Amino acid sequence: MGLEPGLRGTFEFKVEERFSTGHVGIQVLSTPGMIAMMELASMKLVQPYLDEGSTTVGTRVCIDHKAPAPIGAIVSVTSELISVEGRKLVFRVSAHWGDKLLGEGSHERFIVNKEKFSAKLKEELK
Repeated sequence: MGLEPGLRGTFEFKVEERFSTGHVGIQVLSTPGMIAMMELASMKLVQPYLDEGSTTVGTRVCIDHKAPAPIGAIVSVTSELISVEGRKLVFRVSAHWGDKLLGEGSHERFIVNKEKFSAKLKEELK
């Protein structure tokens, strides 16, 4: 599989209305929007190293949202793999708008076989 602690990646996204707290009348990046991008960064980081037919699913987030970013801001999200324990992957994640730290914390994902995961879920829905 080739997953090793220290693997790190950064990607950028533009804060859009769909990632905002517009529903409460404030046009800034929402906590759920920021967390979604942290999860996406972590998933994208490890996906190339997984066996064919595998993916990861998020199981835990522990994030401090420290500062706002307005609609239109370009936010950089960094994910670093800090631990591999069998199928459990632990990441250190952060989001920045320029030099401003918007949020940071940890995120956990588990490696799953897509087919088996989907079949199990389908069975549970019966």
